[in-house]
Amino acid sequence: MKQLKRMLLLSILVMIVGIGAAFTLKVSIGVGAWDAVSQSIFYLSGIKVGTLGMMLNSACIVGQWVILRKDFHLRYLLQVPVTLLIGVVVNFILYDVLGAVVIDGYMMKLTLFLAALTVLSFAIAAMMVLDIVTFPLEAFCMALAGKTKWRFIAVRQSADISCILIAVLLTFGLSLPLTLREGTIIGMLLFAPLLGYFMKKVQPILQRFGLLDAEAEKIDADKNSIKAV
Repeated sequence: MKQLKRMLLLSILVMIVGIGAAFTLKVSIGVGAWDAVSQSIFYLSGIKVGTLGMMLNSACIVGQWVILRKDFHLRYLLQVPVTLLIGVVVNFILYDVLGAVVIDGYMMKLTLFLAALTVLSFAIAAMMVLDIVTFPLEAFCMALAGKTKWRFIAVRQSADISCILIAVLLTFGLSLPLTLREGTIIGMLLFAPLLGYFMKKVQPILQRFGLLDAEAEKIDADKNSIKAV
């Protein structure tokens, strides 16, 4: 029963991540490096952003298998339903729910972006504390770091830099709409502090409801981590 409750909570949190990501994409004032690649390819190909996210995250899962081989545990496959659920939710919210919605005024866009970023930070913090599954990009970076003996934070930052370069090249090379804007910088500045804050707040709540593994150690709030959808 406990594991069922944990999985149910995980599913809810994943959907919240998808909703938050969809709103950051809708307001169009800049997204994170990883999402910027998906959005740039969307402008180029017309393939929905959520679908592109599924494809890119699936590539990260395959990359983990290539790197880890016999050390690739079956539980890592939990990343597959997480990837699919986020992609489906992003597509549904962004195109079906918000597709016809026009958001006028920069302050309204900024307010919605900050609200979405806060919701994203909360959901991802809760997922980290729950500690069932890791997002594919982070898991791939951890696998690569373990194989190469490089520091995880260096690998993760390199991934962000690579994504930014790809987005910039696509934007200016093919005259696509700009996906890296002030929202990107705001996210870089606020995401980690919000993540740490919510992790501290969420952990005792999940412990109180018996939703954490009994043997799990207390999670450090400034643990190096994840970037969402």
